Amino acid sequence: MATQDVFSAEELARLRGFPEINRVELIRYFTLTGADEAFVRQFRTGRNVLGVAVQLCTLPWLGFVPDEVALAPDTAVGRLSQRLGIAMGELRGYGEREQTRTDHLREVAGYAGWRSMDTAEWKDLDEFLFARAMEHDSPKLLFRLACEYLLSSRVVRPGVILLLRRVAAARARARTETWARVRHLLTDRRCAELDLLLVPDAYLGRTPLAWLGVGPTSSSPAAVKAELEKLAYLRRLDAHALDLSMLPAERRRFRAGVGRRLTGQALQRREPERRYPILLTVLAQSAVDVLDETLLLFDQAISGREAAAKQKVAEAVAERAKGGENRQALLDEILTIVLDTGVGDEQIGAMLRTRIGMERMRAAWAERRERLPRDHGQLSMLDASMSYLRQFAPAVLTAVQFDGGPGTEQLLQAVSMLTALYATGARKVPAGAPVGFVPTKWAGYLVAAEQAGDVTAYRRY
Repeated sequence: MATQDVFSAEELARLRGFPEINRVELIRYFTLTGADEAFVRQFRTGRNVLGVAVQLCTLPWLGFVPDEVALAPDTAVGRLSQRLGIAMGELRGYGEREQTRTDHLREVAGYAGWRSMDTAEWKDLDEFLFARAMEHDSPKLLFRLACEYLLSSRVVRPGVILLLRRVAAARARARTETWARVRHLLTDRRCAELDLLLVPDAYLGRTPLAWLGVGPTSSSPAAVKAELEKLAYLRRLDAHALDLSMLPAERRRFRAGVGRRLTGQALQRREPERRYPILLTVLAQSAVDVLDETLLLFDQAISGREAAAKQKVAEAVAERAKGGENRQALLDEILTIVLDTGVGDEQIGAMLRTRIGMERMRAAWAERRERLPRDHGQLSMLDASMSYLRQFAPAVLTAVQFDGGPGTEQLLQAVSMLTALYATGARKVPAGAPVGFVPTKWAGYLVAAEQAGDVTAYRRY
């Protein structure tokens, strides 16, 4: 982008002139101290006194003083006019001679402790811009950062075009430095692989670069498999092993974003010094993003089935509660008799048989249900989802190396065993498999499966 094309004509005009001022800025910057007033009154005529006062207050506000000092906001000029007792109209003819205005600005800067740009200041600014350009490539952002840097350093901002030229030089230097830092990674083979990212693939129906940028729209088995296919593709290119730590993280993210926005043809037209660093960052970032997306989909797919099982359990428990109302009423009647202290122990049985009746109690006993496990059967509800989960779970476990912190050793060992069972097709869980990680509410499932000799159920749980 050419220097003069960064900002439109309207934007350039705004950058060179006075913006609107709010009340906080008005009070903060356009309030003269006694020393300030003594300084500005040295300039004899009312026109010069008011003009110098405007420059003195504008400099810390904007970091520079616009050429048309007379166009300062009326509220700001009015505040100074009232303080100095000089009519606002006096400012209209101020600075008709450019030399007068610039001479006054030089004196204002000296009084306020500001510096003009010289060799040392330009060098410091260039180094600042280069460091920022290694993180950000947006010329508008770099221009704004440069203005903020100069303002905080109390250095008078130079002209917009001069500053934009420094921004352009910093961006060019950052591109050169980026190329120098990653050049050792770009072997002939790597370059050929990167170029293939931009070539349409008949199987994919698009370029690999575009394919990598298409995210999933659901957490279905097909979506998980699609992400696993991308993960395998990236690993064949050693994308997961790419070390780009020599580049600032912000620059890596920015370059990767550029690569994803541009078409393959647009990237092909760029010179190698710009194209290959972009593709390297896309490749490295894609390896991270696709792995994260795979794990997210894996989690969502399992969580979705778990939520469905939880809902079924809630419905089953509610239905069970409805069916148990008669048994509850019977229990209430039995407890009324049993807890009556006026009824002797030897009389309780007879009273239960006469008042409640054996037929009613036998019917209640016949309707008894198996006791629910601690989780009310939620885990067993997932049995129906096993065929669904097996569509992608084995592939995820094979592709992803899980890790954990302290206390997760048994869980990781169990995951490793499950991965091996899927890989070999074995059905029986090895003897001595860890179970210490299993929550108490689910431990009963393992005990029941083991006692029944059901190796399939044991493996599932």
